[in-house]
Amino acid sequence: MRSLNSLQVSDLGLGAMGMSDLYGPADEAESLATIHAALDAGITLIDTGDFYGMGHNELLIANALRERPREDYLLSVKFGAMRDPGGGWVGFDARPAAVRNFLAYSLRRLGTDHIDIYRPARLDPAVPIEETVGAMAELVKAGYIRHIGLSEVGAETLRRAHAVHPITDLQIEYSLLSRGIEDDILPTARELGIGITAYGVLSRGLLSGHWSKERTLGATDFRARSPRFNAENLDHNLALVEALREIGQAKGATVAQVAIAWALSRGTDIVPLIGARRRDRLAEAVGAIDLQLSADDLAAIEQVVPRGAAAGDRYDSHQMAMLDSER
Repeated sequence: MRSLNSLQVSDLGLGAMGMSDLYGPADEAESLATIHAALDAGITLIDTGDFYGMGHNELLIANALRERPREDYLLSVKFGAMRDPGGGWVGFDARPAAVRNFLAYSLRRLGTDHIDIYRPARLDPAVPIEETVGAMAELVKAGYIRHIGLSEVGAETLRRAHAVHPITDLQIEYSLLSRGIEDDILPTARELGIGITAYGVLSRGLLSGHWSKERTLGATDFRARSPRFNAENLDHNLALVEALREIGQAKGATVAQVAIAWALSRGTDIVPLIGARRRDRLAEAVGAIDLQLSADDLAAIEQVVPRGAAAGDRYDSHQMAMLDSER
C-alpha cells in the first residue's frame, strides 16, 4: 500500500480514460473485464474525468462497479474541461457554482453518494485557486467528497491551495521521459505532505515496449498530434525504449515493467496510474510491483534514459500553454 497524504491506496491505480476517449476505439466488454480484473488484483484506486467521453467513462465505471462493495474501491474524478457535441474542447470552468454542478452530475452517473478524491483537471486562469478549493472544502464538509486533489499545477499554486484546505494528492505526468516535477513541484508536494498520482508513466504507450513506427493513429487518437509521436521524434524515442528493453531482458522483465518499477522506486508517496484497456496489459503492469530495481539497475536506467532524453514535448504547444505546471 502507498500513502496519498493520509489516504491509503494500492501500489498502482487504474486510469480509465482510454476506455472511453482520446486513444481511439475501445472494446467495452474488455474494458469492463479489465476494471474487474484490476479490483481482483488488489487495485483500489480508479481514476476518471467527467469529460472522458462526455460522461461515458463514468457510466462505464458505474456499470463495472455495480456489484462491488463501495468500501472496496476509491474513485478519483477530474472536472472542469468542457466539450462540444462533436467532442471538441471549448474551455475550462472551475467557478464555485460550476464545481457544484459538475459534482452533481458525476455523483449521478457514478451511482454513488460520494467521491473519494475530486479535482479540477487544470487550473482555471479566470478563477483564483482559493475560490475553487474553497467551494470544494464546503463539499467535503457536506460529505459529497472525501478528499481534495489537484492536477497539473505548479508549486506556488499547490501552496496557495493547501493553505485553504489540505490537498491529498497532485495528479501530474511523471515518467522516465517526463521528469520536470523533480525541480520544484515534487519537493513542494513532499514538504506539504501531498502525494503524487503519476499519470503517463508509459508515456502514452511509447514506453510500453509494444509501439512501432509503422503503427498508424486514427483521427480520434490524440497521439497523432503529440510531438513525441511525430515522425521526426519517434525514431529517437523508440531507440530509448530498445535500450530499456535490454535492461529488462536481463531481469526477465518487459519494458513496461521496468518503466513502472522505476516510477514505483521514486517514493512511497507516488502512485503510478496505469491506463490499461485490456486484461493482458493490466497483468503486465501489475507484474511490475514485484520487480525490484537495485541501485545498479537504477544507475543503468539513468545512463540509457537520462532526464531530458525524450525528443519532443509531452503535449502540443497549445496544451502546454494551458499547464500551470509548466510555467
